[in-house]
Amino acid sequence: MAEMVEAPQKHRTGGVARTLITVYGTVVYVTFLVVFLYAMGWVEGLVVPHTINDGPAAPVAVAVVVDVALLMIFAMQHSVMARPWFKKRWTKIVPEPMERSTYVLFATAALALMMWQWRPLPDQIWHVETSWVRVAIFAVSLGGWALVLAATFAIDHFDLFGVRQVLRNQSGKSALPSHFRTPVLYRVIRHPLYAGFIIAFWVAPTMTWGRLLFAVGTTGFILVAVRFEEHDLIDTFGDDYRTYRTRVPMLVPRCGAKPR
Repeated sequence: MAEMVEAPQKHRTGGVARTLITVYGTVVYVTFLVVFLYAMGWVEGLVVPHTINDGPAAPVAVAVVVDVALLMIFAMQHSVMARPWFKKRWTKIVPEPMERSTYVLFATAALALMMWQWRPLPDQIWHVETSWVRVAIFAVSLGGWALVLAATFAIDHFDLFGVRQVLRNQSGKSALPSHFRTPVLYRVIRHPLYAGFIIAFWVAPTMTWGRLLFAVGTTGFILVAVRFEEHDLIDTFGDDYRTYRTRVPMLVPRCGAKPR
């Protein structure tokens, strides 16, 4: 997987400004963690008081329209703000050390908005009654979330969420140059993070129409986002990424294949 690191910083910041940027990046990261952990419970229907099957009642047609709109807001934010052309313009307004943290802030806000305004469709499509089977299914779903987390640390968790950028800025250092590497997870599939989300969203002991809509919408977004992301990676890393793409499958491991 290519580790996309920001280009050398153009903005020069003084000591107080650097400290404020560091505080900003840290607060954004902590906020993201809280919202992300809540989102796990929201999807799985565990621990948190408000889940994907809770919320204001609405006619089915209204619920579908609202939920699809929320999914589109989430998808557009992720897709547009991640594109190099947007970053190039955005960093004329936002100092480069803050760019990734600001992306994470907007992504967190979009996720929180979706959970807050989601209209439930609680009718069940399937429901597994047997206790040990339910536990096994939950375990697989939670394994998907674990894969997401593992994928972030396999590359650079703190760079991905903007912490490393603000800390380097705090010490007066420029951002690290981009480089291409393939940790073990990324030698099995090119996008283990996305694969983890798909597992987490689809593997459910109780599948309601609301969760199905969420799973379909997010999976559709992932399949589109992968294409844009890989186009950007080819632009950045050229033949290195083209060769990698021919060797390693996108989301589903090849049977019997060994990491290379």
